[in-house]
Amino acid sequence: MTSSLANSGDGPVVKRQKLSASEHPTRTRQESRIFTPFRTIGLVSSTSVPFTAIPLGKTSFQITTSVGRCLQTYDLKRGLNLVFLTRPQTPEDITATLAWKDRVFAAWGSGEGAQGIWVFKRGKKIAELDLPSDLTSPITQILIFGSWIVCSCRTRIEVWKSSTYEHYTTLYPTSAPKGGNELTGGIVHMNTYLNKIFAGRKDGSVEIWNVSSGKLVYTILPPGKNCGAVTAMCPTPALSLLGIAFAEGALVVHDIRTDKTIIHLNASEPISSISFRTDELGAGDDGRKAGVMATAGLDNGDVTFWDLNGGGRVMGILRGAHNPPSDAGAVVGGGGVSKVEFLPGQPVIVTSGLDNSLKSWIFDETPYSAIPRILHSRSGHAAPVTRLLFLPSDADGADAGGKWLLSAGKDRSLWGWSLRRDGQSTELSQGNIRKKAKKLGILGSALANEPSTTLEDLKAPEITCLAMSLNRDGGMGANAGSGAIWQKGNSGPKKSTDATASGVTGWESVVTGHRDDKFARTWFWGRKKAGRWAFETGDGGNVSSVAMSPCGTFTVVGSETGGIDMFNLQSGLHRQRYPSKLTPAQARKLKIQQAEGGVAKSFQPGLGKHKKAVAGLVVDSLNKNIISCSLDGKIKFWEFLTGNLVDEIDWHPMVAITGIRYHAANDLIALSCDDLSIRVVDIVTKKTIREFWGCKDGINDFCFSNDGRWIIAASKDCIVRVWDLPTGHLIDAIRMETACTALAFSGTGEFLATTCEGQVGVNIWNNKTLFTHVPTRHISEIEIAQISGPTVSGEGGHGVIDGAFEDEADEDHDSTPALSLDQLSEDMMTLSLVPKSRWQNLLHLDAIKQRNKPKEPPKQPEKAPFFLPSLEKPKPISGVEEKKADESIAERSRIMKMDRLSSEGAFTVSLRAGGESGDYTPFITHLKTLSPSAADLEIRSLTPNPGEETDELVNFVSALTSRLKQRRDYELVQAWMAVFLRLHMDEVTRDERLAEALREWRECQEGEGRRISDLIGYCGGVVGFLRNPR
Repeated sequence: MTSSLANSGDGPVVKRQKLSASEHPTRTRQESRIFTPFRTIGLVSSTSVPFTAIPLGKTSFQITTSVGRCLQTYDLKRGLNLVFLTRPQTPEDITATLAWKDRVFAAWGSGEGAQGIWVFKRGKKIAELDLPSDLTSPITQILIFGSWIVCSCRTRIEVWKSSTYEHYTTLYPTSAPKGGNELTGGIVHMNTYLNKIFAGRKDGSVEIWNVSSGKLVYTILPPGKNCGAVTAMCPTPALSLLGIAFAEGALVVHDIRTDKTIIHLNASEPISSISFRTDELGAGDDGRKAGVMATAGLDNGDVTFWDLNGGGRVMGILRGAHNPPSDAGAVVGGGGVSKVEFLPGQPVIVTSGLDNSLKSWIFDETPYSAIPRILHSRSGHAAPVTRLLFLPSDADGADAGGKWLLSAGKDRSLWGWSLRRDGQSTELSQGNIRKKAKKLGILGSALANEPSTTLEDLKAPEITCLAMSLNRDGGMGANAGSGAIWQKGNSGPKKSTDATASGVTGWESVVTGHRDDKFARTWFWGRKKAGRWAFETGDGGNVSSVAMSPCGTFTVVGSETGGIDMFNLQSGLHRQRYPSKLTPAQARKLKIQQAEGGVAKSFQPGLGKHKKAVAGLVVDSLNKNIISCSLDGKIKFWEFLTGNLVDEIDWHPMVAITGIRYHAANDLIALSCDDLSIRVVDIVTKKTIREFWGCKDGINDFCFSNDGRWIIAASKDCIVRVWDLPTGHLIDAIRMETACTALAFSGTGEFLATTCEGQVGVNIWNNKTLFTHVPTRHISEIEIAQISGPTVSGEGGHGVIDGAFEDEADEDHDSTPALSLDQLSEDMMTLSLVPKSRWQNLLHLDAIKQRNKPKEPPKQPEKAPFFLPSLEKPKPISGVEEKKADESIAERSRIMKMDRLSSEGAFTVSLRAGGESGDYTPFITHLKTLSPSAADLEIRSLTPNPGEETDELVNFVSALTSRLKQRRDYELVQAWMAVFLRLHMDEVTRDERLAEALREWRECQEGEGRRISDLIGYCGGVVGFLRNPR
C-alpha cells in the first residue's frame, strides 16, 4: 500500500526509514569528518606564467600573478597589497594571463583535456570564450589590441573579437622542417600597425600577420645563421623598432619599415623577457637621456640594463634580483626571472621569478644610479616548507587567537604568516644580506660576463627544528642589543649591558636548529628579526632538536651525538649540561661512596648521556623536569636545576624513537617510533597508556590537538590520520596527492596547517567540530578517500553556517552507543540530565505567562479591495470577544480547574505509592518528564490532609528529601522545593507534620551544603598552591 501511494503521486510522501548499522550500506567518504579545506597561504608567483600589469590612472598600477588555478591581483600604490582573488578557480592550471581595461583574461588547460579562456572582473568570472573544437595545444600568450583578442599556441594563432568574444579565425604559421614553425617567441603588436601582429618562430624568423584578413604580410629573417629560436620580443617606445632576443644570445633592435638591424648586442645568457623604459630618462652618464632596456632570463636571477645610445652597452646588472635555478648551484627548488616590465611613464621596474616572489624596483635620480633599489616586495617560500608551528599564547593573551603561523623551508628562511590579514605576513630578517654581499664583493661588479652568485649562501642553513615561547617576548620594543646578530661561542665575552637592557624590554622568543650545523640560533618574534645568540652544542655535535621552557627564559639544545645543554636567553650564557659535569670534589666524593657501597641511587650523578642523536626535547610546565628521547630507544627524565637523571624508560632494542610531543594540560607525551607506531606516555606514572598503529610508512610529523583529545599524524603513505585518545579509535583520515611533510594545530582549535612534499604553500583546514558533532566511531582503511586540499581562492570548504544545516541523521549509524551512567559514585553530588530550560522556566513561570499575554485584543482585518473575493458571512468580532470573555471567567476560577482534574493521574498515584513503600524513585522519574507548566500545575494541585497518613504535601517533601540523601538531581530538587514553598507556605504554619518534614529536609540540605563547600575550598586551595610560582 505504501509503495503504491508513493508511485502514484496522489498519496503522502513516504517517510524515510532509518536503517540499522547492519542494513546501512558501506560507503566511501568523499570528505573529512573533522577537517574541511579553508585556504592556501604563502603563494605569490609560484608558476612560470608571467605577471600582467595595467595602469589605473597615472600613478596607480594593478599587477596580477598566477598561482596555479587562481589569479591574485596586487595594488602597487598600496605597497603590493592583495586586493583581488579570482573565483571560481579554473579546472586546470592557468597557462597565460592578460589584464585589459577593468578585466583579466586567463587561459587554462594543458591541451590534453579540457581547455578554456575565462574573463574576470574584480575577481569574479563574468564571461568565457569559445574555443575551436580542434584545439589540442595549450595557450601560451594572450594579446589584446583594438577590437581583437589574439592567443598564441604552439603552432597556431587564434583570434576573437573583443566586443562580442566571438571566435573570428585561426592563423597557421608557415610550415618548416624540425618544428621550425613553433611560436617560441610569442606574439606582440606595435603601435600604428593596424590589425598587425608579430610572431616569433623557432627557426629565428618573425612573421607579420594581418588578423583582419588572415594573411601573412611579411617575414623578417634572423640576422645570422646560428642565432637560434626567437625567445622574446618587445616593441620599443620609438615607432617601428622592435627588440628581438634569440636563444644563442643575440639581442637586436630591428627597424620593421626598412627591415634592417639598428643595434646588435650579445648577451651572456639566453633572454626570456625584454622591456623598455618609457619616461625618457635613465641613460647616459647622468641619466638624462632616453634609451634604457632591461633583459632577464630563466638561467640566473640577474636583471641586465642596457644603454642603447651609441650602439648599446651594459650600464649595470642588478645581481640577485631573484634566486637562480637549482642547477646554477642555488639551494632553492626554483629560480630565475620569469618577466621584467617597466611601468609606463615611471622610473619603476617590476620583476617576478620562479622563487615565488614579486618585486618592484625604483631608479634614484639624485644621486643618479644605473641600478635600481628595492621598492616593494611580496614573496613566500622559494622551496618546499619543512616545519610548521602555530604561535602559542603569550602572557597577556595578545596572540591567543591562534592567527599566526611560523614556517621554515628548504630556502633557509623563517616566515611568519598572518591568518587575519595577508599583508602582515613577513619573513624574519637575517640582517642586510645585500649589504653583506657587497662587502664580500659578491654584488660589487657590474660586468655582464661575470657569473651570478646566489645570496642564499649568506643565510643560516636550512632549519630542521624550532621552538617558541612568548612569555618573555618584548614585541617591537624589545632591545636587540648593539652587537652583531648570532654571536657565537659559549665562553666568549658577552655584553652585560645587552642582558641588563633586555631584562626590562624582553628578549628572544624563537630558537631554531639547522641542518649540519652545531649552532642553535635565536630570533626576536616581536621585531621579526634575528636574535643575538648562536648557542653551540657542548659536545661539538650538530644540533638535532631544540626546546624552550614555558617561562621563556631558557632554551635546551640537543645534539646528534647525544649531548644536551641549557642556555639562558637573556644573557646568552651556558647554564647546565645533561648529565651535569661533576666538579673534582664531587667526583672524589662519588668515588668514596662507591668504594664504601653507600650509593643507593639507581642513577648516579654525571652519568646517563644518550648514546645516539637526541630526537626530541620537552620542558614540563613547572620547569621541574626535562624529558629527552633518542634514537637509542630511551626516554630520560632529567632534573631541570641539577642536571641529574631521575628516571628512564628503556625501549631498546625494540624501537628507536624519532620524535616527541608534549601536552601540558594533561601531562602526556606522544612519541613516534621507527616501527611506525605512536606511543603515549603519562609523565607522572611513566606508564604507556595508548599505542596507535596504522601508518604504512615513516611518520613525517605529528601533534596533539589543542585540548589533548586527538593525535594527528602525517606519514609517507600520503595519509593524515586522526586518533581519538580516550577511545583509541582512528576517527578520521585524509588521503592527499603527495605526502604531508609537516603539520601543526592551532592553540584555539580552529585550524590545522599542513604542507605537502614539493609545495611552497601552506594549506589551512577548518575544524568542523567547533560547530557540528563528529562521532568517534572507528573507521577502516577502505573508508579513506582522496580529498582535494585547500585552494588559494578558499573554495570547496564549509563554514559555520553550513554546519547548522547539515543532516545529522545520516551519520547516526556512525556513532557508537554510549553507556548511560546515572551516577558514577554515591559520594558524588550529581546533576540531572534534564535540559536546563525545564527547571529554569519553572522558577519564572509566572513572569513568562505575564510576558506572553496579548497586549491588545484582536482587531478586525481591514476591508479587502473590491477586486478580491471576501467571505459572504464573516464572523462578527463581537461574537468572538463574548465567547472568549465567557471562557476567561471559567479559566480564572481555580476551583473549577481543580474540578476538571478531580480524577487521579499518574502524579498522584505514584506519589501515594512512594509514601506507602518509601521508594520515591518512580515518582521523581515521572516528575522529570513533565513540562514546566505541567509540573507547576501538579505542585499547585497537591491536597493537604492534616492528621491523615496520605498527606500529599508531606509525601512530596519526603520525596525531595530522599532524593537529596541519594545525592541525585540536585538542581531539580532545589527548583521544585522553591516552587513548593512559594505555593504552600501558608500550610506549613498549620500542619505540624509538614513542618517536621521540612526541618528534616533543611538539615539534609545544610549538611550537603557544608560538605560540598569543604570540597570546593580544598580543591581551590590545591589549585592556588600549584599556580603560585613561589
